[in-house]
Order: sequence, then C-alpha cells, then structure tokens
Amino acid sequence: MELIHDPQVMREYVSSAKSIGESVAVVPTMGALHQGHLSLVRLAKDNCDRAVATIFVNPTQFAAGEDLDCYPRTLDQDLAELRAIGVDAVFVPDVRTMYPEGCTTVVSPPDVALDWEGSLRPEHFGGVCTIVLKLFQCIPCDIAVFGQKDYQQLRVIEAMVHDFNIPIKIISGAIIRDPDGLAMSSRNRYLSLSERERASSIPYALNGLKADVDSGQRDIGQLESQLTQRLLAGPPRTKVAAVAATNGEELRTGVDSIDYAVLVNGNTLKPAHDFGQPLVAIVAVKVGKTRLIDNCVIL
Repeated sequence: MELIHDPQVMREYVSSAKSIGESVAVVPTMGALHQGHLSLVRLAKDNCDRAVATIFVNPTQFAAGEDLDCYPRTLDQDLAELRAIGVDAVFVPDVRTMYPEGCTTVVSPPDVALDWEGSLRPEHFGGVCTIVLKLFQCIPCDIAVFGQKDYQQLRVIEAMVHDFNIPIKIISGAIIRDPDGLAMSSRNRYLSLSERERASSIPYALNGLKADVDSGQRDIGQLESQLTQRLLAGPPRTKVAAVAATNGEELRTGVDSIDYAVLVNGNTLKPAHDFGQPLVAIVAVKVGKTRLIDNCVIL
C-alpha cells in the first residue's frame, strides 16, 4: 500500500495505472474509519483494478461552532485497516496542500443542496463540492464511491459530476448498520451508553415508517407525523432507561431534538406530496450533543 501526500505524485500514480490499462476507483473519507467506510473500499476494489482511499478532514465543510477541532482523527489505525483489506494507495494531504495560501475559489453547489442540510448548514455543501472536485483533480479516477448514509451528499456529488461533465462514474454503497440498527458513523463514538440506547430510536422510527408504507398507508402527512412521534418516544423502554428510572434519573427514551424528519423525492430532495415518485425518508436529529443523520429508501 502506497502512502501519498503530494497531489502531483498522486496524479502520476493514477496515470501510471491507466497507462497499463488498469482502472482506478477512489473512496473519499475524513478518516476515523469504521466498517461502513471499509465496505465502500471493498466496493471500489470489486469495480476497479486499483482502489485508492483518501483521508482528509476538510475544514471548509464545517461551520463555526461545529466539531472540526474535536472530529476524531485516528490515522495510524485507519492506515492499518486499509492495508489489511488490500487498498492499493492512500492519499493523505495536509490542509496547506489542499488550500494553498491565497486560495479563494469555491464551488457553488447544485440546487439539490438547497434544502435540509443545505439550509441548516449553509456553508456545508459548498465545502463538500469544493474538496471533492479538488480530490478528483488530484485523483483522475474512473469511479468514485460514496455511501448512501449521507443521502443528500450523494445526490449533490452526482449532480456536480453531471453539471461539470466530469468523466467519473459515481457508485453508491449501502448503509452499514450496527446490530442495534444504528447507521455506522464516525460521530457515533461521541455517544455515551445511554445516548447510544436512545439513538436506536432512529432505525426504530425508519423501520416503522417502512412498515406503515408496506401495510398500505399513503398519507404523507400522517406518515411524517408517525415518524416524528417514534423518534421522540423511542422504542419500548430499554434496559439502560429502566436503570436510569430506578436511580431517579430523568427518563428519556427517544432523541432530544429533530432538525427534520420528512419524506422527499429521492431525485430532487424536494418534499414529497404523493407516491407517484421515488421516495426517501431522511432524518437529522440530536442525541445529547451529537447530531446524527440517517435515511431509508421507501420506493
């Protein structure tokens, strides 16, 4: 496994692979890898001759007051895990390399970025699009792999690639979940034991929504209301919550707050009004101080 820090060396690596007829796939990450990331790397390996992972905590997608400074950084462990599954190269640039002094050019994100995360975090998708385009310039690959877990981000990247005529195929990887159903995320490590229990309200609510649809419910407003209720109430009382109650602690079984819990058109990310379109349920919630996102493809 080659460890590369310099963009020119990275470009030469890709050029050398292509000169002998080999295809290259890239998996952009911010490190703190978990099995969800590694599943994307395996998908890259399945689809190309060489798999490249990137590790870069991108400062421009964090707004003031977000968790840039405390975002988990586990480079040595990440490299060991990537080496163990057979990654061919890892690109690990520093901030000054990706954003040299005097750098002021940014990418304006597509319309699919306007709502949800885009309205709550106005700088976020501009930072995402800018760094992904920069990475594509450093790694002119054949395929790039992104996870479905960040559903809106996936659609944003697909739109940017389309709009800029970038000759890279975007492949999405399925959400990987822990045994309790919680989608794997680098931010899950922020959760305490009791918060982790309450975060299971997210898959509980999404699974409940899917079951409601499968049973024939078609009222969008009612479905969204039931989704919200399940997120706030949580699944039947857990062992941790029961212990907290007997100790006189405040009993909480669901999430603390909801930024959004909605059904949207799976292509445009606009609010859904009927079932004559691809439907995805997307949620963003807070449990303690940790903000978590998740989604479920309905139709």
